[in-house]
Amino acid sequence: MSFFDKLQVELNRAGRAAQDAIDEGRLRLEIFRVRQLADKAAQALGYAVYRAKAKGEELDAAAWDRLSATLKEHEAEASRLDAELTKVRDNEPAAEAPPAGDTPAAAPPSDDQTPPGNSAGAAGNPI
Repeated sequence: MSFFDKLQVELNRAGRAAQDAIDEGRLRLEIFRVRQLADKAAQALGYAVYRAKAKGEELDAAAWDRLSATLKEHEAEASRLDAELTKVRDNEPAAEAPPAGDTPAAAPPSDDQTPPGNSAGAAGNPI
């Protein structure tokens, strides 16, 4: 395998890792947004119950159904997104495994490749 082929493989791997990180970040933001909506729905339900009790009444069934259905929808969406995030996380280690036959990139270079005074990683190894 030539140097450019190895470089291309490593660049593709880095691109996949970056895309996976972006996808995970997007999912985390969406989960956060949906949980905020669920919190607002729970807050609205709590306020409605409190106001009804403060008046000495029960919350009417239509309001209860509407507010609790909204809360259930947001909780279900958050659970679905959590499961999707777990699936994405579980797939990450398999995507980052090096292909068979590749040598580890962390192998130190031989003495003739490292100029005096430079660290072992400064020999121009693509990382």
